[in-house]
Amino acid sequence: MYNEIDLDKIDISSEPPTEEPARQYYFMAKCREWVREFEKKNGRLPCFFTQTFGCQMNARDSEKLTGILEEIGYITANSEEADFVIYNTCTVRENANNKVWGRLGYLNTYKKQHPHMKIALCGCMMQEPEVIDKLKKSYRFVDLIFGTHNIYKFAELLFLCFSQEGTVIDIWKDTDKIVEELPIERKYSFKSGVNIMFGCNNFCSYCIVPYVRGRERSRKPEDIIREIEKLAADGVVEVMLLGQNVNSYGKNLENPMSFAQLLTKIEQVQGIQRIRFMTSHPKDLSDELIEVMGRSNKICKHLHLPLQSGSSRILKEMNRHYDKEQYLSLVEKIRRAVPDIALTTDIIVGFPGETEEDFEETMDVVKQVGYDSAFTFIYSKRTGTPAAMMEDQVPETVVKERFDRLLKEVQRKATERAQAFTGSVEKVLVEEINEQDETLVTGRLSNNFVVHFPGTSEMIGKIVSVKLKECKGFYFYGELESSV
Repeated sequence: MYNEIDLDKIDISSEPPTEEPARQYYFMAKCREWVREFEKKNGRLPCFFTQTFGCQMNARDSEKLTGILEEIGYITANSEEADFVIYNTCTVRENANNKVWGRLGYLNTYKKQHPHMKIALCGCMMQEPEVIDKLKKSYRFVDLIFGTHNIYKFAELLFLCFSQEGTVIDIWKDTDKIVEELPIERKYSFKSGVNIMFGCNNFCSYCIVPYVRGRERSRKPEDIIREIEKLAADGVVEVMLLGQNVNSYGKNLENPMSFAQLLTKIEQVQGIQRIRFMTSHPKDLSDELIEVMGRSNKICKHLHLPLQSGSSRILKEMNRHYDKEQYLSLVEKIRRAVPDIALTTDIIVGFPGETEEDFEETMDVVKQVGYDSAFTFIYSKRTGTPAAMMEDQVPETVVKERFDRLLKEVQRKATERAQAFTGSVEKVLVEEINEQDETLVTGRLSNNFVVHFPGTSEMIGKIVSVKLKECKGFYFYGELESSV
């Protein structure tokens, strides 16, 4: 739909529509008038800069923000020295919040010299009441603040920002609304993220995501398929299905559908050659899904399966709804169905009350599973979560020592698994020119390993066969065999 709408044909003298997305296109047309006035006054189009913090869900949201800004006439800037700066924030760990506060300090100085500029903040961090209070008190130079639930209202909020003084704040506690058919500007022409659901119902005791992303709500399968068909027609060969817990997709639909059933439908879309997804919660990963993955020629041989801890006692405290034995049994089922699958994971070190015995249980799982890579985190206390109020917070020195041991073991096992691919010929989706060496291109295998090999920009977006010549731990050097 959005490819067919001409903003110049929208009657902006009338009252705005009440239905979405027509209402947002109305405000895009209003904002375009503001952009034209800016161009007349300054002899140039206004420019914008978007900085994304956090997960791939945030990255996909930023593509929507970018699409709307470009639709109304903004052009992209290469730095924060722009007319409009928007930070799409993350709040999973305290460090993510600190990065935003630090960047705002810089923007404050720049805005004093360029008072016409606008600053916007959105994303998960904005769903925290204490963050909003701090912004109101100490960061009044910020022009627009909104959260995760009303991102589709960006054009409308932007118009308010243009038309009134002071900070525009629009934060929703939750929503059941999903608005389709808004502009999106993809980062890559050949691959794309596709939201299949929003929110999370799990309430892991350490995690703030359910509080800032809201309850689970799934998109209609026909809307998802229609979007993927359009992407395929536009040259996309790989899609990444996104959700806080994709395995629970479809439970709240009027006509429930499992994630495995959705995958089967997506496989039928002509032109799509690779299907990825994340993130999977172990408690919801079904035998049906494992079976679909085992027989599929399009689903990538990679599964991100967060462990968080190998201790059954700690997993119970985390409210994860599985124990060590159940997790290991699940891994065994997956490897039996998809022998060449790459498994990656998330692990938290230093959860409140974690003993040396608990940590050794985690190390044992790492040794048994042999992950291809792992995101390892030191526990970060998030205000508002049950874990933040737990006693027996683990001393920092102990956590650091355990973290280092874990990282060493993860890397050792990952290197072992990667080296086994040396000498094999694998299909690689070429993604970009190598940043360090322009004579090389960089791409990904189905199992998500990165490989660098001699090539040219004409190869970007194509799937080619590459011989893996040398393993460098988490990536390979290779040479082109032939086109697929």
